[in-house]
Amino acid sequence: MQPIPRIAEFHAEMTEWRRDFHAHPEIGFEEVRTSGIVAEKLESWGIEVERGLGRTGVVGVIRGKRPGNRTLGLRADMDALPMPELNEFAHRSTIPNRMHACGHDGHTTMLLGAARYLAETRNFSGTVHLIFQPAEEGLTGAAEMLRDGLFEKYPCDQVYGIHNAYDLPLGTAAIRPGTVLAAVDYFDLTLTGRSCHAAQPHRGLDPLPCAVQIYTALQNLVSRRMDPHETVVLSIGQFQAGTSQIVIPETVLMRGTIRTLKPATRRAMDELFHQTVHGIAAAHGVEVSLDYRRSYPPTINTVEEASAFEAAARDVVGEDLIMTNLPSLTAGEDFAYYLEKAPGAFMLLGQMTPEHGNVPVHHGRYDFNDALLPIGASCFARLVEQQLGHG
Repeated sequence: MQPIPRIAEFHAEMTEWRRDFHAHPEIGFEEVRTSGIVAEKLESWGIEVERGLGRTGVVGVIRGKRPGNRTLGLRADMDALPMPELNEFAHRSTIPNRMHACGHDGHTTMLLGAARYLAETRNFSGTVHLIFQPAEEGLTGAAEMLRDGLFEKYPCDQVYGIHNAYDLPLGTAAIRPGTVLAAVDYFDLTLTGRSCHAAQPHRGLDPLPCAVQIYTALQNLVSRRMDPHETVVLSIGQFQAGTSQIVIPETVLMRGTIRTLKPATRRAMDELFHQTVHGIAAAHGVEVSLDYRRSYPPTINTVEEASAFEAAARDVVGEDLIMTNLPSLTAGEDFAYYLEKAPGAFMLLGQMTPEHGNVPVHHGRYDFNDALLPIGASCFARLVEQQLGHG
């Protein structure tokens, strides 16, 4: 691996930035401290800055030293998760029930490293827009920035993003055209019956048998109603009912998520889900309240831009660490909203070493590997120099 030498020189500083972000995590649309530090650093390097786009987002503008009309967007997410940290190292979270468990502290730092280098060298033609985005974790911060006029104020001919991959060896660059991440939908389902004493269930209307039947039927949608060649994941993460062992509950709450890779599959699951829930509830005489929300679309890399990001990564990590056959993943990313508006690509960069194990993201013992910082920053910077290298 050959990170850009100048970026490697301030690796220690980048590590300090990243660990400071980790120690002070902020969840979606609350990234006041984080975005303030980002803006201050960009301004200190002579970069034009707008604060408050998409509520707590920051955009920096770097103009090349040669004239050019092309524009390129680089994006990093800044938010943490509402969960407790289980790590005990010195830079662990100082805020209860807040943790950088997905590596956004590292993503922000990598883009800051690229920004510092590009501001010093400006060895390109045209303009780079640095997009520091809030609220990626389920709150669609990308969509909020777009609603706030991101691409009208800062048009991007191409847009690129990076996410760490906890389970790939350090420096492995997984990049290819087509669908790389899934569409994400959520549902909140409340079933309402009639409460009564558990010794006299006939005097009430128990919603639990209905809920159990719905739970089983929803799992069967994937295994029996969908084409086995299509990727579909339906997971129920919450199932809540009752407060006493001698009372039939009034309501049952079920909450979960559905992940699909193709628009047609997404539409089919939407329709079948509603049919199943309402049909079973009607058979039991139970009332239904269903909030079914379409969230992130699938993340689909465009061909030329995926190739461009691959070329930049190859220059940094070498041929042996390029992976172009990674299967589509059922995780989701709101970077997909940018790709609906502009050509671009999303790349995964591995961070696993023997010393830095493969603790998964969204786990209380996860931590971003600081060895990845100059690699990711260099991939961003090389991409700019290669794509905007000519006037």
